[in-house]
Amino acid sequence: MAKLFNIFVTFMLISCLTFPISAIHVNAHESYVQEACSVTRYQDLCVKSLASYSNKARQSPRKWARAGVSVTLREVKLVARYLDRLKMRGNSHLKGRNRSSLLDCVECFQDALDNLHKSLRVLRRLSFHRFNEQMNNALTWLSAALTVEDTCLDGFEGSRGKLISRVHDKVQNVSYITSNALALANKLATTGLKDVGDYP
Repeated sequence: MAKLFNIFVTFMLISCLTFPISAIHVNAHESYVQEACSVTRYQDLCVKSLASYSNKARQSPRKWARAGVSVTLREVKLVARYLDRLKMRGNSHLKGRNRSSLLDCVECFQDALDNLHKSLRVLRRLSFHRFNEQMNNALTWLSAALTVEDTCLDGFEGSRGKLISRVHDKVQNVSYITSNALALANKLATTGLKDVGDYP
């Protein structure tokens, strides 16, 4: 009986000692993404979309900026495919002005994808001697991507219907994610590449 009791006590001690360590480990990762997302406008969405990068990006503005653009690119691709399917389907609920707005949105999202690809390429090849020029280009392309997404939304202003609402929600959500990516890139532009552990 005493032996079983000793085993139980030992087990409880090990549990008490290891749980706080793992909890601290998890909390540290959560604090990385929360700190990174503190500069964004849509912080909850930022934390949700970038939480998986916490262990790798940690306190590196460069890595967070790249993660932000990578996630944005993935989400914009999904919405672009959705819009393209609606276009190919020739949905009867989208006629006249709404049909024209959809076609404009398809073009807008192609432009957004091009700009995001260019921005990500730059963020992957940052160098100390061309940093300011590179960041100016990246920020310009991210801003352009956000602008065309907003242009897509403007086309449906005043329109009603379930399908219109669905399109609006998808585009608006991706515009929020793009806004967050732009904020993370702005943080990198301000911080530079001189932080400890933040070398290309």
